[in-house]
Amino acid sequence: MRALVGMELPGFRNVEPDVWVNDAGDVVSLHFFGLPPDLPAALDDGPSLRAALTRMTAQAGGGLIEASVKPLGGLPALRQILKLPMPGQAHGQVFIGSFTVPRARCSTVVKVQAPERGTTGMREAMVMAEVGPDAFFRPHPYAPEVQGGLPFHAADHARFDDRFPDHPLTRVRAVLGALAEGVEVVPEFAALPPFTG
Repeated sequence: MRALVGMELPGFRNVEPDVWVNDAGDVVSLHFFGLPPDLPAALDDGPSLRAALTRMTAQAGGGLIEASVKPLGGLPALRQILKLPMPGQAHGQVFIGSFTVPRARCSTVVKVQAPERGTTGMREAMVMAEVGPDAFFRPHPYAPEVQGGLPFHAADHARFDDRFPDHPLTRVRAVLGALAEGVEVVPEFAALPPFTG
């Protein structure tokens, strides 16, 4: 079932069913899962949901940057941004943003992936030089006890996006914003019983 429409974004071209790419190498993809969602908490239990997602992402070797519940096409959706080490490389990260729209017995996910290319770590180095190392790294606001994975730090904050317009994290946030504006949910999917956790 294709649950979402309106995925066509400026600068992206369709390369296979439900997959779009742009010249920067960013990939937008649409997925449908015909199983009950495996979210660790209900969407209306924000603190438990965000803490569990932080732990899960750290255990996978990554770092959760943001998680919140936002509407997508009129339905509540989990909006996440996370970072993972670049597969098979000693340096660099890939940033992943997604909207998960859960229903009681299925879900749909739209995801954008943006890899670092060329010189990596410039955003982090410049922000650390500005705020100082003591203010750069900080406990994760969703789960301060979490250790491991990629660290939570100041450079991932959205307030720095304007200064780094070509950074993959900035691009991920821009794509998620465009999707939030343009995506619609098909009526058949919207009519399914809601996810309650």
